[in-house]
Amino acid sequence: WVTEQADDEIVFPPERWAATFRSHAQLILSELGEFLGYSPPPLLEQLIEDAQKIHQQRPILQETLATATQSRGEA
Repeated sequence: WVTEQADDEIVFPPERWAATFRSHAQLILSELGEFLGYSPPPLLEQLIEDAQKIHQQRPILQETLATATQSRGEA
């Protein structure tokens, strides 16, 4: 849509385009959600819920690190 709206002689380098899109992604999603009538969950409740989640692999990674460190100490 953006490239269609721009003048034909304007060049969009892929790396610059990706960085530009990424830096505006939150605003794009917000506007798109509003346009589609999406009502996101309340921010405070979402933050509280997400902050309590533990990544499923975190204990495994910590255990692996502890085992590897212990093995080196014994060697």
